[in-house]
Amino acid sequence: MEKILPITVSVDIEDVKRHFRASDREAIHALLEVAKPLISAKAAYSVSYVERKLEDAVIIDGICFKSRVLRKNLETVGRVFPYVVTIGAYLEQKIDTYTDLLEKYTLDIIGNAALVKARKQLEDHLCSRFALTGLSYMSPGSLADWPIEEQRPLFSILNHAEGSIGVSLTENLLMIPKKSISGIYFPTEVTFYSCQLCPRQNCEGRKAPYDGDLAKRYNIGS
Repeated sequence: MEKILPITVSVDIEDVKRHFRASDREAIHALLEVAKPLISAKAAYSVSYVERKLEDAVIIDGICFKSRVLRKNLETVGRVFPYVVTIGAYLEQKIDTYTDLLEKYTLDIIGNAALVKARKQLEDHLCSRFALTGLSYMSPGSLADWPIEEQRPLFSILNHAEGSIGVSLTENLLMIPKKSISGIYFPTEVTFYSCQLCPRQNCEGRKAPYDGDLAKRYNIGS
């Protein structure tokens, strides 16, 4: 397992205020100043290889991942990059000391923005180091086709994540620290988003519109 440490992320007021219909810039700025020194971003990843491709599963480094969508995405792929990214526990510990719900929510949004930016730095690192022109990723729990239970095999590959960057997986499949994200990066010519296969509406984290035709091509359309 390789790690990137530290990762410097810069969250600004524009990253935060778009989540509010009306925003108090001064209040957001004050909370940004609280959050910034508490963000300790780190990333760890593995250079792994697809060993077998089954009908609706793939074997990566001897471990089986059951997902029709992942299997299709890896149709022509031999090398993948399982990863975990975290911003540490300091910010969430600070959030727990607040009683004002709006302040707690704002700090949570700041943490999420930092986490997304940290993952983007990992993506840029992988593209640069391995001379890749494009990467997409999937995360367990992002689709019914690849449920949260798939965190177990993923962390079997990322088995040094706790010692490397301090991220562990609980029996209930929660990552500790909570502000952590995991998944598998894979090379692509056209960027894939799990959101394209998810019909859920009013999703704050949506990165692309639902594509019913694409869902049918992945054989998960209604």
